[in-house]
Amino acid sequence: MRRSGGGFRGSSEPRQMYKAICSECGAECEVPFKPAEGRPVYCRECFAKRRR
Repeated sequence: MRRSGGGFRGSSEPRQMYKAICSECGAECEVPFKPAEGRPVYCRECFAKRRR
């Protein structure tokens, strides 16, 4: 049986979001993980473009 909500968290807890600067367009964005130094972070739009 598949659980909705993904991962181990239930849907009742809000996700921890972290502020970041997109490595591609320079826009401020929020991501659901703590950005690591030296690793690129992309906003929603740039991430979608890179996946295509």
